[in-house]
Amino acid sequence: MARILFINGGSEGHINPTLGVVEELVSRGEEVVYFCIEAFRERVEKTGAAVRTFNGQKLIKAFISGGRDYLLERVNGLLLTADIVIPSVLEQIKGEHYDYIIHDSMFGCGRLLAQMLKLPAINSCTSFAQTKESFDHSMEQFFKNVPAEIVKPINDKFQSLTEMIMEKYEVDISSPYEVFCNPAPLTIVYTIKEFQPYGEAFDQTYKFVGPSISSRLTQEDFDFAAFQGNNPIYISLGTVFNQAAKFYKLCFEALGNTEYTIVMSVGNNTPISDLGEIPENFIVKNYVPQTDVLQHAKLFITHGGMNSAHEGLYYGVPLIVIPQSADQPVIAKQVAHIGAGIQLQMQSLTANQLREAVDHVLSSSFVEAAADIRESFRKSGGYRQAVDEIFQFINHC
Repeated sequence: MARILFINGGSEGHINPTLGVVEELVSRGEEVVYFCIEAFRERVEKTGAAVRTFNGQKLIKAFISGGRDYLLERVNGLLLTADIVIPSVLEQIKGEHYDYIIHDSMFGCGRLLAQMLKLPAINSCTSFAQTKESFDHSMEQFFKNVPAEIVKPINDKFQSLTEMIMEKYEVDISSPYEVFCNPAPLTIVYTIKEFQPYGEAFDQTYKFVGPSISSRLTQEDFDFAAFQGNNPIYISLGTVFNQAAKFYKLCFEALGNTEYTIVMSVGNNTPISDLGEIPENFIVKNYVPQTDVLQHAKLFITHGGMNSAHEGLYYGVPLIVIPQSADQPVIAKQVAHIGAGIQLQMQSLTANQLREAVDHVLSSSFVEAAADIRESFRKSGGYRQAVDEIFQFINHC
């Protein structure tokens, strides 16, 4: 039995795909110590891992303080989290032995901790993977197209933060790519090559295991009998960028009192009472058990987060993707590329456009394409394949 140090950050999208992996590792006899923020303690503990935490508020504050407008600013934000994560982890594992480390591809300073602890490292990539070449191209565009008076202070900050961290923690940082993507000798990517942009560009150190879909280990009170109508539709903008009362009201206008049965999740920050009169064919909740609902749905209207897109397609549900932020436009493009859905723009969206899009997706080849990708996802192995790849890697270290 090996002892694993698992380092992660603090968001649904980075935590959820790892839950099945951790549960599978524990079931095969491994001992997992999992670092995350307090909000995810209960969820991770149910996998059988021992949970330890660092300060989530300080982590997020440090990351955001780097800036959000440019890629190099987000790199700086990740560097600023080092003084939150590294001392906390080192203090809590003092005197303990670990056999290898699994770290998130972005949060948690995983690559730095792997260097410091001299442990075999595995990168857990919950978004699309990125090659150094594509990342460097993005950086080149930043230096080429953004005015020098903006670029210089951001780059100066990167240089000073890098020098400080290298000296303080006796680690090596040779590029922004290493900070942003935390490369390791093995990278587990929770999608398939056919869905990954430029999937052919990745070598054998990247293992595309498919979506890691497992039970969320929670019991939710939801009446599925009410969701058995004609062409049930599920609407959700995820857990972060979901304060969108105007959009929810637009959904009422577009789909209210139609033949469709709609379940709409609006998140915990939108009071349902603020949405006005709810059409009879709508079931509106602050939270619903998404993977369970998707097993009944015929269409998923989503923001296009990686988890949500994967979960919808894993159950063969075609998507209407309305990106909100981050990598969601890229995910929306890939969904359209494989023919399993379409993309709409939130800013210009009208009720008529949404209604026409719903009718179009439900009555065309999108349903068949979603069924095809569902089969590819199911055959890829998910969290079980991830653990097979981890064991094969560790056995050769």
